[in-house]
Amino acid sequence: MGGDPLVATAAAEPGDISTVAVAVAVLPVELHHLVELGRESGVLTLDEVMEVIKDVDPTADVITAVRETIERSGVRLDEQLDAAELLSRAPARQAAAKRRSPRAQEDDDGGDGSGPSTDGVRMYLKEIGRVALLTGDEEVSLARRIEAGLVASARLAAHASGETPLDAVEVARLGRLRRDGDVARDQLTQANLRLVVSIAKRYAGRGMQILDLIQEGNLGLMRAVEKFDHSKGFKFSTYATWWIRQAITRAIADQARTIRIPVHMVESINKVKRVQRQMAQELEREPTIDEIALHTDLAPDRVREILRIAQDPLSLDSPVGDEQDSNLGDFIEDERVVAPADVVARHLLGEAVGEALNELTEREQEVVRMRFGLDDGQPRTLEEVGRFFGVTRERVRQIESKTLAKLRHPLRSDKLKDYLNDA
Repeated sequence: MGGDPLVATAAAEPGDISTVAVAVAVLPVELHHLVELGRESGVLTLDEVMEVIKDVDPTADVITAVRETIERSGVRLDEQLDAAELLSRAPARQAAAKRRSPRAQEDDDGGDGSGPSTDGVRMYLKEIGRVALLTGDEEVSLARRIEAGLVASARLAAHASGETPLDAVEVARLGRLRRDGDVARDQLTQANLRLVVSIAKRYAGRGMQILDLIQEGNLGLMRAVEKFDHSKGFKFSTYATWWIRQAITRAIADQARTIRIPVHMVESINKVKRVQRQMAQELEREPTIDEIALHTDLAPDRVREILRIAQDPLSLDSPVGDEQDSNLGDFIEDERVVAPADVVARHLLGEAVGEALNELTEREQEVVRMRFGLDDGQPRTLEEVGRFFGVTRERVRQIESKTLAKLRHPLRSDKLKDYLNDA
């Protein structure tokens, strides 16, 4: 029997399954290849073991499990695999490997400036790379199995609803077809995950991290698997590319911006931006609105609107300067707030008006205050003031005219002229 040596080893001694299970769970494929390599050469070096566990957290349990698994497989180590020693050497080896890698900094930045890379990304890319690509005949075969599974599912659904009763043998046969169709769907999907990654990389740096782009592209791939018609004669990758691009571009339009922009407008923005970059390289300066409009066959007003919509919002909390001790909001004026100088000027004006009114009689002061709304900002009509004092409108008008004439006297008006000139 050609079973998995790791599984056989774990089953050999049930009392020690725990440590072996740790290694098998953390490094299932890598550990299998390591044991096979040791059996071919007869011995394993410490460097070869370190290469396997470099992408995981090398805890003492994992190292112990790896060592015991190797020993139980009959492979000899060229030096003692001590957990404490290996733990002390792991960080230095990982840092040295990172310094040697020319893409280390790019990996840390996510490769596209959209966010830090994680071990999960590398592990995912490594995992999907192990799935073999399909030939055209294999794609057709899988598509037929998927189609048969869909037909079987429809017949089983009709049987469950009582529309078309089936015997037990037929139900069992259709059940096998449905399960086989699900397996074929998974195989066709997994074999084209690398296509999603290759397409997602082209959209990096547009506001979404690469993992999110891959996830959205995978949703498009699954949709393509469901809709693929092998009888048309097209390769699956040709058909799936459209669905993957559609899913990614729609996700960017819906999620990448703080303010959502419709998909058709995103396409217009990309077109204008592309022409703008090309013309900037050719002219060695920023092109004008009219020049962009000429090359895009759009009206200048339309180009101006597209560029306005394409602007990204800035956070008022964005740091300014190298010290990062001030925010962008500190330098933006709040037009709704009255300037301190205006507050002081209004206060001084109020005091000057009060001094001028103090030279009038109490009744004259009250008429002026009510007519011009000096106290509450609500001017009153002659009729309202007359009703308050119990006099006619004409009498109120006469008092107002007499009072204003007093205020216009140079002895009183000179105090207010400076404020009138400033206004």
